[in-house]
Amino acid sequence: MTGQPDVGTAVVRVLQTADPRAKVMAARHAAREWRLGWLAYGFGEAMPDMPARPEHPVLMRPRDMPRRGKGTSVARRIALIHALAHIEFVAIDLAFDMIGRFGGQFPREFTDDWMRVGTEEAMHFALLDRRLRDHGSFYGALPAHDGLWDSAKNTAHDVSARLAIVPMVLEARGLDVTLETVERFRQQGDNLTAKVLHRIYNDEIVHVSFGTKWFEYVCRKANQPPHTHWKNLVKTHFKGGLKPPFNDSARQTAGLTREYYSGIE
Repeated sequence: MTGQPDVGTAVVRVLQTADPRAKVMAARHAAREWRLGWLAYGFGEAMPDMPARPEHPVLMRPRDMPRRGKGTSVARRIALIHALAHIEFVAIDLAFDMIGRFGGQFPREFTDDWMRVGTEEAMHFALLDRRLRDHGSFYGALPAHDGLWDSAKNTAHDVSARLAIVPMVLEARGLDVTLETVERFRQQGDNLTAKVLHRIYNDEIVHVSFGTKWFEYVCRKANQPPHTHWKNLVKTHFKGGLKPPFNDSARQTAGLTREYYSGIE
């Protein structure tokens, strides 16, 4: 098709969309264009150092964020849902940046996988944003931090580092803690939010599996032992160490076996 846009152009369109609801729609549109073959397999666009962000939420340093606590008040419940919604909002950009920054180094299946991740993160954000509105709040009503994107900036030069840190550390951490959060919402009688979080948990097992799959692909091509290389990258790019307890079952399902993270706590 003459003048057919490439996938890199579609990715930049998502990253440059600041409005949260418009970003969700842009992510869905890009994935549909890719699925239908309307995007050329090309990555000519330079990726922005920082995606567009809405005026709200106000972004603070992680150490300056107010503590949410673990009580059962509606305000604390809203604060937790807001924090989770922000994670999913940033995760949309992380998935699309993965495609645009590194997709040219991989087979088309890499873009297939991260397009799926990007659209699922968009769906997760939309579901959590709806729960905020059901509780009389909205995304942007509370402050948030941009620590997740800091991890993207720190690994922008190396796809193995990006895969090691974003899906295989940060998303894998969600596998360790989400089921406890699901149960907390159930005990508070918020079964709808619990159901949303359980859906996110199941999807994130798949997302971590994509990270592990492509990390091991990179290691095979470079003739590097994946477990040793991963531990070295985590020590270099992730400060503070990994924190147990680990959901060994979910991690195993995602291909993130204990050989990766044992001894690195």
